[in-house]
Amino acid sequence: MSRIGKLPVNLPAGVTVSFDGDTVTVKGAKGTLSQKIAGDIDVKVEGNEVLVLKKHDSMELDAKHGLYRALIHNMVVGVTEGYKKSLKVNGVGWKVAKQGNKVVLNVGFSHPVEFAEPAGVKLECPSANEIVVSGIDKTLVGQTAADIRNIRVPEPYHGYGIAYSDEVIERKEGKTGGKGKK
Repeated sequence: MSRIGKLPVNLPAGVTVSFDGDTVTVKGAKGTLSQKIAGDIDVKVEGNEVLVLKKHDSMELDAKHGLYRALIHNMVVGVTEGYKKSLKVNGVGWKVAKQGNKVVLNVGFSHPVEFAEPAGVKLECPSANEIVVSGIDKTLVGQTAADIRNIRVPEPYHGYGIAYSDEVIERKEGKTGGKGKK
């Protein structure tokens, strides 16, 4: 039995959860999220708690039990607080700017790179070297931040690239200019 799956999901005030047989819908102050539930998983709302229950025991169902409980918890947190990921741009002369619904990145290429804001995600540039990705869907926020990071992955010698603000880049020592053989 899944240790995560058997925990109830607490519902804050103003959040409603409905289950119609194969789809869970969570509504809150920031928006509405839906998730399809596959397999023999049942979702019950009792008071201010959501319970994720298995209809029978199997190894495959044990894995889904904890997964769907975690997804429902992430949806509840998303519609109440939202999610945010911050990225920092490190490079000589590198900068980012928001133009309409796009972020324009000047990150060492011969041309600026434009990254369009996906539906359900908000991109902000509080400074010339920072991008903040926010939204209510945890997976969409994380995937958008990863897509932006993949434009210019940090390199280990100078640390140039786009990195998460809490990411530690392991630095390598470069070549030394020691004496050569004669």
